[in-house]
Parts: sequence; structure tokens; C-alpha cells
Amino acid sequence: MKIMKANGLIEGIKKQTRNTVWKHLDALAADSAVYSTHLKGLSPFLTDYDAYMYCNDTSVVIVCLDYCGHGAKSIYDESKHLSAVILSDYQAPRLSVVWQVAMAVDLVKTVFEKSRPNLDVYGLLLTEANILNVYPLEEMWDVHHVRVIDDFRRLRGHKIKVNENDTLRCKSYVGVISNLSLDDATVDIATTSMSSVGEVVDDDIDDLFRTPDENNGLLSDSNSESDNCCDNDDEEENKDIKNVFDDFLFPEGTISQNPTMNVKVNILQPIDNPREELDNLVGCGDIKRRMDELVALTNYNKMMCKLFPNGKRHDVSLHSVFLGRPGTGKTTVCKIYGSLLHQAGALSKGHVVLCDRGTFIGTLWGDEERSVRQVLEVARGGVLMIDEAYLLNGKHEHDPGKLVLPLLMNILADETQRDIAVVLCGYKEPMMKMLDSNPGLQSRFPNMFEFQDFSVSELLEITRRRIRDYEYQFTTEAWEKFCGIISGAYSERDPDTWGNARFIANQLERIYIRHAERCMKQRPASQRELLMLTPEDIVPIHVARPRARIGF
Repeated sequence: MKIMKANGLIEGIKKQTRNTVWKHLDALAADSAVYSTHLKGLSPFLTDYDAYMYCNDTSVVIVCLDYCGHGAKSIYDESKHLSAVILSDYQAPRLSVVWQVAMAVDLVKTVFEKSRPNLDVYGLLLTEANILNVYPLEEMWDVHHVRVIDDFRRLRGHKIKVNENDTLRCKSYVGVISNLSLDDATVDIATTSMSSVGEVVDDDIDDLFRTPDENNGLLSDSNSESDNCCDNDDEEENKDIKNVFDDFLFPEGTISQNPTMNVKVNILQPIDNPREELDNLVGCGDIKRRMDELVALTNYNKMMCKLFPNGKRHDVSLHSVFLGRPGTGKTTVCKIYGSLLHQAGALSKGHVVLCDRGTFIGTLWGDEERSVRQVLEVARGGVLMIDEAYLLNGKHEHDPGKLVLPLLMNILADETQRDIAVVLCGYKEPMMKMLDSNPGLQSRFPNMFEFQDFSVSELLEITRRRIRDYEYQFTTEAWEKFCGIISGAYSERDPDTWGNARFIANQLERIYIRHAERCMKQRPASQRELLMLTPEDIVPIHVARPRARIGF
């Protein structure tokens, strides 16, 4: 194998294209002079991304993988300078991944500024997005020491080889970089000043470059108390950086019903791969098909508008009704719905604002209208989900809840209020009664999705997926006992109060507690046994049974 020259690492990265980059990275992994490794995030700027690091004595290359979904169109409005938040006429504001890579490169460069002033640092971003104006920006990105290659398919599927050769001197770079923490310095996003970080860790870098004898063996000690503290604090360290963008897009969900009464609403942020999440849902076959139809029509309208600007478009109402009992997945699907519509360009943000009757009904006259207008403002660009919406249609003639839905319809009739989707949720029977009592509602909410109760086999599949998240396994006897409990609970359930997937979540929560208690008392002999759920852990929880009918 021909060894790459020390100064050729970055130049080789700059020359790569979509067709050559994988072969080149494989060649780097086979190069005995280049150390490479996989980093699960890089604090503080790339904590949510897979990152790889390649280095030799004089160079460091950070490779970032952006799994944003193939074909997601993107336009970077960076004609003059690199921007942290990208503002575009084509989509909602977003945090620039290129900027995050450039900041990571600057941080690494600053860290080594005094101890290794001649160290060259470069970034490579591989993204599934289709950046429409990538070519005019390549020169400016290179000035910021970043190379961008876009329009990949299924980045997660690529197996990237690494060369973690402990004998290479440059391995110590990785130890310093991977342990960076926001506690070491205050990172000023506006000015991107990193000088204080370098001052803090210069001494540590010098220590790492000493021989093991000089360090008293500390170079190879990866189990020190300080290392463990850094690992445990990763989530807290990166929270401030992440919240900068979250707060920019999604303001705090607090509304003022009146001068003395504030109400909080929950905001669910959009997900990265809604199509994949929809496919992974257990059951919901008809829901998936209907979602595909609505998104397809939205995309078709968008395409026709571009091709025939003066042509007539199909009317597409995004407002929907979700019918179903608790635990059937209405909130989960609503979150996917908002993200799908955002990807299709129908919504500018794609977040979900969760509300119920209490969100709108205050204590003073006029609270309902104030609440509705504020909630719509918070939900603008996303989905407003009203749970148990039929409770707004109270039996009393003067129930203030009766004002909410007409107010919503009047406001949404305004053509400027198109950047929002309202979803009314609840049990089928009272929801249908509410819709029948108000014909105007049916015309405003033409999309109706019915969520059926899960079958026993679907509930067991939900169980398998949930315990897989914790790497648990049932023993054969425990699984048989669990299946018997679920089948019995299902056959004796009260259809009006049955919790569906929530029942599974509650049952598993009880199992986890019993499992933890048993393991702390009996201390399993191996790690494998620590993850095995046994019959002792399986204890049934109470199931509400149908009430006995009185009379004939």
C-alpha cells in the first residue's frame, strides 16, 4: 500500500465527488500513516450527527454525515458570508449544517493553536439534501475550510472503515477533541470566538504528546473519573447550543388567557424522517395510505404551480379529524403528519401544538377569542392538534366552549391563514355527533382518519419493539406468561376505556420496576442475564372491565 504524504490528506479530500468519496475514505482507512475513528457526535456543534475523524501528524479532517432524507431540497442564502441561521424564501429558517461543520473546524483549530500552530484542519460534509445552489457557494465554503458533497441516498447504509492504530502519535488529537466540553469555555455563537477554549486545553495537549512514562501512564488510561464525568455530562453540555435554534423556530408555548391567567401548551418539534417513521408504525394501514394520498396531492399541486403558474390548482385542505380511542397513535401520527407536510412544502415549520378544552376556556368574557388567536400564532407553520375536541361542544346552551370552533373557522377562512393545519381528535361517536351538529365543520375538515384498536398480535409487536430500545429480551417462559396476560386483558377489556398501546407502556413500566428490584437483590451472574426479563418480572396490572348493564 502506498502511504499518503503527510500534507496530502486535506488536498485529497478537496478533490472528491459523490462517485469517488467512498473509495477514497476506504483508502484512508488502509493508509498506515492516517489514524481514523468514528465519533458519535462532536461537542458542541455536531452533537446530533455521525462524525468521523481522519488525522496524520500535520492534518485533521472532520467528516460529518447529514441524514436529512434524500431529495430534501435546500437553498443556502450565503452569497457573501457563512451564516448560522439560513433564511430563504423557499423554506422555513433552519440551522446551517455547513455552518456547524465550519464551527467545529474552527474550534479544533483553536484548540491546537498554541501547541500545534501548523496543524491544518478541514471539514467534509456528506448530506442527503439536494442543495440547489451548491456550485456558486463552493469557493466561499472552501475559504471556511469545508467541502460539501450533496444528494446522497441512504447515508446510514454506508459502512465506513476506520484505522484505529494506537501506535500512531496523532491518535492523541482525537482524545483531546472528543473530550471538548462547554464547561471548558463559553462558546459565543454570534462572534464564534474560540480563543478561550484553546487556552484552557493547551496544557492538556502537551501532556498527551509526552511519552507514557512522562505521563505516568495517563495516556492509555481511558477509565479515569474525569473521563466518566465528561461522558455523563454530554447531554447537558450540548443543550444550550441546541436550544439556540429550537428557540428561534419554536417560541415557548405559553398563552395569556387574560391578564391574570397563563396557560402552557406542549410543542412537539418536527422529526427528520417522517416517511420512515410512518412506515415503522405497527398497523395503521389505512392511515398510511390516506397520508400518502394527501401528501402526493400536495406535491402535485406544488409541481403544477411551478410548471403552470397561471393554471388553476386543486384545493387541498390540510385540516383533519382523527377518530379513535386513547393509545391508538393519534398524537404520534399527528407529529408525522406535520413533518410530512413540512417536507412537501405545505407547512413552513412542521411542529405540532397540543391543546385541549382547558387551553381555550378562561375565567373572563372574551378569553376564548384571545386564546384562539394566540394559539394559532404559536401553531403558525405547523399543526394545531385539539385533543378531545368534542368537549368544546358542551351540552349547555351558553357553554363558552361552543365559541371556540366557530372562531377557528372564521379565522381560518382568511386566505392568509393557509400555513397551518388543524387536527381535531377524539372518540369516534362524540366527534361524529359534533360534526353532524355543525355542517360547516365537515366542510372545513374534509380529511377524516379513523384509528382502530390494536389487535393482540399488534400489541405484542409493539412490545417487542419497545423492549428492543432497552436491549431487553424475554425468556421463553416470560414471553409465554406475558402473551397470556395480554390476551386475557384484551378479551376482558372495556372498549370505552381500553388503553391500547398505553396499556402496553404501563405494563412494561411495571415489568421494568420489578426487573430492577430483582436484579438489585439477586445480582445476575452476567451482563446477558442482566438484560433478560424472567417470569418473576411479569406481574399483570389492573384492567378496567365493562360495567354491568342494569335493566332489560
